[in-house]
Amino acid sequence: MTLDLGPFGQQSPLSAAFLGLGLTTTAFISYQILRVLLSIFVLPGKSLASFGPKGSYAFVSGASDGIGKEFALQLAKKGYNLVLVSRTASKLDALTTQINASSPGVVVETLAVDFAQNRDSDYAALADKVRGKTVSILINSVGVSHSIPVEFIDTNLKELSNIINVNCLATLRITQTVLPSMLPQKKGLILTMGSFGGLLPTPLLATYSGSKAFLQQWSNALAGELQPKGIHVYFVHSYLVTSAMSKIKRANWQVPSEKTFVRSVLGKIGRRGGSIGFTHSGSPYWSHALIASFITGVLGPFHSILLAFNRSMHVDIRRRALRKAERERGQGKKTS
Repeated sequence: MTLDLGPFGQQSPLSAAFLGLGLTTTAFISYQILRVLLSIFVLPGKSLASFGPKGSYAFVSGASDGIGKEFALQLAKKGYNLVLVSRTASKLDALTTQINASSPGVVVETLAVDFAQNRDSDYAALADKVRGKTVSILINSVGVSHSIPVEFIDTNLKELSNIINVNCLATLRITQTVLPSMLPQKKGLILTMGSFGGLLPTPLLATYSGSKAFLQQWSNALAGELQPKGIHVYFVHSYLVTSAMSKIKRANWQVPSEKTFVRSVLGKIGRRGGSIGFTHSGSPYWSHALIASFITGVLGPFHSILLAFNRSMHVDIRRRALRKAERERGQGKKTS
């Protein structure tokens, strides 16, 4: 009597090894797809209350416009007192009035700082603002990009310096200044705004792209240092959002409003979304996460196809921006 092993019994050891490898690969891909979908659409992020109670302080940089302003408004509605820092005092005053009306009882303190100047006196004033306060949340939202896409060789020194001073040096110095007010509680959140421009090498935005890639590496290293001390570090991969920086005014499925985007970020803290392979990082908004999953899980951020696509897109954006500037100059001459 013989035992029929079916088709598997006829396979060579090499065939069996390939079959096992195929099954393992299929299981791994299925797991990644399931993990991404659950992270994007089902699983919630960490509760803000786990970082500190209502009545403690949230510090927001770049707070007078766009995403930073929306973080301030939504954190105020959740009961956090605020320290808001940005360049324009009048905008900070207007935001304070708005918060006082929409979130009565929330304490708002402001400081106007031009981070492009990198003045020691400004960081000393910032240290005075947080001294003695219990800071639970730090939002590193301050950032600046190129006025229009430009090749690196043609990037003027002022623009190059501003990008590095604001995006990199300011974020590091702010964090180093605020962190001593977070450590005694042995809990807290440091959230830093990244960009697909840093996730992918981006020709014609080379300095901006490099600055955001630097922040990714720094944020991950910081997470490794602070996790044992109870501080959660989270780096956000953001694609386009309606804002002054993106110059997009109308929201759609791919480009959310600041309000919608910030709500998704605060609801998904700690979730990776589509940012496959990036620890302590995530792409919280659903359409951004789907795009990120294709970039990080299929092609890879440094793929030549993505580099060529990015270059072509930004060459076209530059061409259109220059044409628009030329039209506006022509209209100005006609009216003068």
